[in-house]
Amino acid sequence: MTSPAMRHRERVLAAQAASLAASTGAQQLTGSAYDLMLAKLAEDKRVLKSIQSIQQKIAVKRQRLPEYAAWIAGVLEADQPVQDDVFATLMVWHIDTGALESALDMAAHLLKHDLKLPEHYQRDVATLVVEEIADQSEKPGTTVTVDQLLRVGQLTDGRDMPDEVRAKLHKAIGFALRDTVPTQALDHLQHALRLNPRLGIKTEISKLQKQLVSAT
Repeated sequence: MTSPAMRHRERVLAAQAASLAASTGAQQLTGSAYDLMLAKLAEDKRVLKSIQSIQQKIAVKRQRLPEYAAWIAGVLEADQPVQDDVFATLMVWHIDTGALESALDMAAHLLKHDLKLPEHYQRDVATLVVEEIADQSEKPGTTVTVDQLLRVGQLTDGRDMPDEVRAKLHKAIGFALRDTVPTQALDHLQHALRLNPRLGIKTEISKLQKQLVSAT
């Protein structure tokens, strides 16, 4: 466990590295501090690769993420349009572990500056954030909140992505709003159905329509 002084130094180094790169017009973060973070991430990824269980992988990510907190804070503080593959990867790890508030703060930074995920993710930031969080919201015992889903929609509004992915988000929001704001829930579900007619929500839409008619 690192000391407060070490965490402060790491945060400062991250902010300085991002600011220096931006001031020189560099698009990719470089430098010794960044190289150390890349090496640490590579080692953690090697550990993950040796694990077959998805749940165990998530547990390891959850255990390791606090070790990167200072670096993440420094990058957010600097707020520069510089590609940082460590930061981008850790955004995904935060989603994987259910730490969605932090993940969305990080996603906001990536989207604001049009930054990318490492190539092996094979999706852009907006598409991955929408799809992974919408999928997570459907799992038993999910802790994804409607506010988080709405923030995903706000952050990714106007971003190009497959209609099927956007439909997942509208479906998730619709389901989250069914019991509290049924009119808005119906709007989201109907939008989802227009984007993907094979989404399997026609029965739910009919239920909401009947519920709203009987309430008038």
